[in-house]
Amino acid sequence: MKKRFIRDLEVSSIGLGCMGFSHGYGSGPDRNESIRLIRQAYHLGCTFFDTAEGYGNGSNEELVGEALKPIRDKIILATKFRIVKDSATASKETTLQQIRTHVEASLKRLRTDHIDLYYQHRVNKDIPVEEIAFSMGELIKEGKILAWGQSQATEEEIRRAHAVTPLTAIQSEYSIMERMFEKDVIPTCEELGIGFVPFSPLASGFLSGKISKDTKYEGDDVRRVITRFDRDNIIANQPLLDLITRFAESRKATPAQISLAWMLHKKDFIVPIPGSRKLERIQENLGAAEVELTDDEYDQIEEELANIEIHGNRTDEDIAKLREL
Repeated sequence: MKKRFIRDLEVSSIGLGCMGFSHGYGSGPDRNESIRLIRQAYHLGCTFFDTAEGYGNGSNEELVGEALKPIRDKIILATKFRIVKDSATASKETTLQQIRTHVEASLKRLRTDHIDLYYQHRVNKDIPVEEIAFSMGELIKEGKILAWGQSQATEEEIRRAHAVTPLTAIQSEYSIMERMFEKDVIPTCEELGIGFVPFSPLASGFLSGKISKDTKYEGDDVRRVITRFDRDNIIANQPLLDLITRFAESRKATPAQISLAWMLHKKDFIVPIPGSRKLERIQENLGAAEVELTDDEYDQIEEELANIEIHGNRTDEDIAKLREL
């Protein structure tokens, strides 16, 4: 497996998003099988694992902590915290204390004495980013975390936070279907030496090429409310699938691998974290690191993408509707 740097952290060029083992995509493998798959990802070359306190109300951290405990010193572990509006406080000291409570709980669930990369799981508009950045700096001094990041942050929020405590990574949605951060955030990361970690790099599985207009989703599967999975949008987005499938066939690869290879070619500080719950999918996704597009292939994809309209998207607001179903 090839390696990349997100600021000072060396990671495999493709990581593993672990959320789906606990929630978000319907019923998954049982605990023992999930642990086996996470460990298998490591043996296939993955050294970058991502979770969050909010995934399964802490159960995903517990699962990931158990799975990675035997190899904890050989991998980079990322998790996230979220402070909701009701927790907003008047001073940076009380903000720090609240965040310290979150990190201590995560450390216990993860069975570790430090977190390599600690993200703010969405930027809270009611708390100045400078307060969060100050708190992260204190936790770094204490050795509880090695580095920190933001999720779905704007260019302004990145710059303001980075000026207080340098950011190591920005984790935001990015894929060949969702490119809104190419205009300002990714160039800002490049300028400031910050890594960019795309979540949902395969557009929640859409770019696997295995989704049809008749595919059904149940339970807590977020695709029930993500508009790109509406029947009409699946049909309308067929030109995109045709494009990546054509390149996949010419390279003896899969559409998912071409989609990941496309973003790996774009910038050397981009490290996607696709989520997978089957061994063959983990093998496929990690194998994308070996599919290197030529400059001509990349330019041709970009040229054709410019003429393809993407229908539907994925928003936090839509996902929140899942609770009402």
